[in-house]
Amino acid sequence: MQVNKIGNLNFKNRFFLAPMLEPNDIAFRILCKKSGSGLNFTGMYSPRTKEKIFLEDKPAIQIMCNSTDFVKEFIKKYDSQVSLWDLNLGCPSPIAKRNEVGVFLQDKPEKIEEILKIMRLSTEKPITIKLRKSSNTLPIIKMAEKYVDAICIHPRTKDQGYSGKPDLEFAELVKKSTKLPVIYSGNVNKVNCKELLKKFDFLMIGREAIGNPSIFSELLGKTKQKITFFDYLKLAEKYGIKYAQIKFQAMNFTKGLKNAKEIREKLVSAKNLNDIKEAYKTLKN
Repeated sequence: MQVNKIGNLNFKNRFFLAPMLEPNDIAFRILCKKSGSGLNFTGMYSPRTKEKIFLEDKPAIQIMCNSTDFVKEFIKKYDSQVSLWDLNLGCPSPIAKRNEVGVFLQDKPEKIEEILKIMRLSTEKPITIKLRKSSNTLPIIKMAEKYVDAICIHPRTKDQGYSGKPDLEFAELVKKSTKLPVIYSGNVNKVNCKELLKKFDFLMIGREAIGNPSIFSELLGKTKQKITFFDYLKLAEKYGIKYAQIKFQAMNFTKGLKNAKEIREKLVSAKNLNDIKEAYKTLKN
């Protein structure tokens, strides 16, 4: 039986923005929420971070660490601004490998439990963990049930990264192995989402949302005006997002445009915001 609740939180729908590291800046997340996402996840944050974190969309904030250092202080600082907390045990990136975090922590269950204990003692907000497929996944879930309110499963292995086919049967095994709500992540799209919603409590939308925050209104069957790059740019300027990030998102928003190739070619040589705006002036309906 599927639910629309995690801990004491009820959600307006079961589609969440997945915790992507580069795309999920505050401007992009706000647009996803405007489109209808039930909950936004941030990218990964180290409890040691000193950068300013914008949390106006009241997201789920994702922690990336391999020790309890600064976890309590980090949670205390931001607890009132978030909906829930997530421990990332799934990221396979080179950064995660170098710092022995994300999926590279899945072979250290004792360390995971230490971190979850501190998280549980530091907040009354719901806690989730994001896992990948491994021989340790199910034992970690059994241990984590003492501390967390939901499980997120991305059923690819560490070696697969983001390529290859997600193992849906393994994800279903995870669902059967726990009474906690299960959030499914991995190649969710408009074609398969109805079937996946029958199997899991919530779905994470990742790559389908990149450059297209409107995906949430589309999934919900709502007719809203499509969100454009200029909607993103307005928010990006408001929050002081750096030029390199804006250019990255400008590339993403060309997805599906009739003259996307022409715009991307202009964006490649763009040196400033005016160049980016000029590139998008060639937009064809």
